[in-house]
Amino acid sequence: MKKLILSLAVSVLSAACFGQGAWEPLFNGKNLKGWKKLGGEALYRIEDGAIVGVSRTGTPNTFLCTEKTYGDFVLELYFKVDDGLNSGIQFRSHSRSDFGNGAVHGYQYEIDPSARAWSGGIYDEARRGWLCTLSDNPAAQRAFRPGAWNKVRIEAQGDRIRTWINGVPASDILDDADREGFIALQVHGIGGNASMEGKTVRWKNIRICTADLDVERMPETGIAQVNCIANTISEREAAEGWKLLWDGKTTGGWRGAKIASFPEKGWKIENGLLCVLPSDGAESANGGDIVTTDEYGDFELKVDFRITEGANSGIKYFVDPDLNKGEGSAIGCEFQLLDDRRHPDAKLGVAGNRKLGSLYDLIPAPDGKPFRPGQFNTARIVVKGDHVEHWLNGVKLLEYDRNTPSWNALVAYSKYRDWPNFGNAARGHILLQDHGDAVSFKNIKIRELK
Repeated sequence: MKKLILSLAVSVLSAACFGQGAWEPLFNGKNLKGWKKLGGEALYRIEDGAIVGVSRTGTPNTFLCTEKTYGDFVLELYFKVDDGLNSGIQFRSHSRSDFGNGAVHGYQYEIDPSARAWSGGIYDEARRGWLCTLSDNPAAQRAFRPGAWNKVRIEAQGDRIRTWINGVPASDILDDADREGFIALQVHGIGGNASMEGKTVRWKNIRICTADLDVERMPETGIAQVNCIANTISEREAAEGWKLLWDGKTTGGWRGAKIASFPEKGWKIENGLLCVLPSDGAESANGGDIVTTDEYGDFELKVDFRITEGANSGIKYFVDPDLNKGEGSAIGCEFQLLDDRRHPDAKLGVAGNRKLGSLYDLIPAPDGKPFRPGQFNTARIVVKGDHVEHWLNGVKLLEYDRNTPSWNALVAYSKYRDWPNFGNAARGHILLQDHGDAVSFKNIKIRELK
């Protein structure tokens, strides 16, 4: 009897340790009761206990959505997708008449069989785009199994969302855009590509847990966390050395590039945004550029920016405000911010080195950048010694090394050739540019690297 009691106690303890939440199925394996189709006209059918989505030409993204909505939960299921067919799993998502005429929007667990291999990344469908790619997570990229069943796990609790692909941690984000919504299975639109007609994506063993979530929560994974909550520093970020470069409310830590105080005109702080006001499109001719009061050497910088149609601006680093006391912008290396489709500067320079994301007038960013017109995008600049990288929305655009003969030769053939030792300083200010066009900034944060 004692052995039986001990055995039961061990079993209970084991269950508690490994998670025994209140799970319920979302799909009965027989029909689509409890689900409804929104968006396009792709086909959904039941086959061998799985939901099968079938692609069709001439129709936009199609979503099979739960009739119920869910807030905090753990969701698990399996998927298998044909090669070439992008797909996804929506959660905390919505379809409202006041948003895109009912367009499905919200968080999406990416299903990506391409060479990019971002299955398990988090995409904000029809809204902000990528929140968490797998560019810095090669283990998760390798976890996807082409042509086979893959296991999904999504934990959504409060403002924190985590994902796994085949048991490998994929994404970890903090975001406060949505706290509840429906779950949906996406068949991505294929346009008029007849060769993609009839491709399938399959889902099975779909289950959800909405109670006892503390029991079900997986341990901390240690993968990089993305904080999408505006103008905040998370506990993880603070531990990693991040700090806000702009507090979201005041002008503290910033001044004019050519004056000792913050500009009295040309800039506005409103609703957590730091905004350049439109003027005549001239360079630094209204409020003028602003720079940090401090200088930085080795660092990682992130800036969320939104440009209006036809806008021109920039984020500069290694800036020396004393180099140019005359007209125009202060001098420094520049992460170009530009509407490539509408601003004439995109056609100037050499080989596109004045387009968005480029090291302005020096090194071009590649075409096909993951830019979201009209939305906020994240610029990331990493400086380690003389090595520098430009990133946009989780994708590396370019990298280069300063203080080398090839760098000095590159500068010699640029508009910076007359500025002594351009780009080679050990430290400098960070600058946000006033180029006379409406641009908004937020989530400006930095960590110094040692």
